[in-house]
Amino acid sequence: MLAPLQTGAARFSSYLLSRARKVLGSHLLSPCGVPEFCSISTRKLAAHGFGASMAAMVSFPPQRYHYFLVLDFEATCDKPQIHPQEIIEFPILKLNGRTMEIESTFHMYVQPVVHPQLTPFCTELTGIIQAMVDGQPSLQQVLERVDEWMAKEGLLDPNVKSIFVTCGDWDLKVMLPGQCQYLGLPVADYFKQWINLKKAYSFAMGCWPKNGLLDMNKGLSLQHIGRPHSGIDDCKNIANIMKTLAYRGFIFKQTSKPF
Repeated sequence: MLAPLQTGAARFSSYLLSRARKVLGSHLLSPCGVPEFCSISTRKLAAHGFGASMAAMVSFPPQRYHYFLVLDFEATCDKPQIHPQEIIEFPILKLNGRTMEIESTFHMYVQPVVHPQLTPFCTELTGIIQAMVDGQPSLQQVLERVDEWMAKEGLLDPNVKSIFVTCGDWDLKVMLPGQCQYLGLPVADYFKQWINLKKAYSFAMGCWPKNGLLDMNKGLSLQHIGRPHSGIDDCKNIANIMKTLAYRGFIFKQTSKPF
């Protein structure tokens, strides 16, 4: 005979907590702000099949932002470097600041106009082939679609605090404003403040990641997602690193200086 729904839910919750205590042992009583606790507890829960959903039951300090917008451009390139460089991949992941889970994705390829033909070096580095950019929208059109996506996701609401996150300062300090200046396009205000993940990682871990995402993944014992220099894959790695640091008690702050 089935127990009432409320009783069944309560029993299931008790069962989960009981299993979690057995998995975590004495660490369950440690404060979550302690990096070792969050790291150990998350790994132990995952190893016993709880996954991210169970690990999320272990609270972590609230972030200052409702959403993090993880961004990583890929651009035309060669050796020696071509000028001007043009964005050819424009990915954004909307990361919930409370759960550190990905809620939405914006991803478009962009057709370069100054150097429309991709170099073999660029294709080998990024994995982006000519057919992926031919016939795609221009940067101006993509920026318009980004704005539409931001509005649809509620990110333009003045009561919603969001900030971009990049692996370095290049994307929003150099690449986007430089290409917009070259094309005579305005840069939206929401692109003018960001968090440099390399700086955040160095604050949290006490060392600078010379090799970027590869060093950060290694330092946090994370597996690298996808291929290096794929914009969307790099965004997934950034999001994974952020989630891990947040569960260790790190609170992300803006690192860019006001424009």
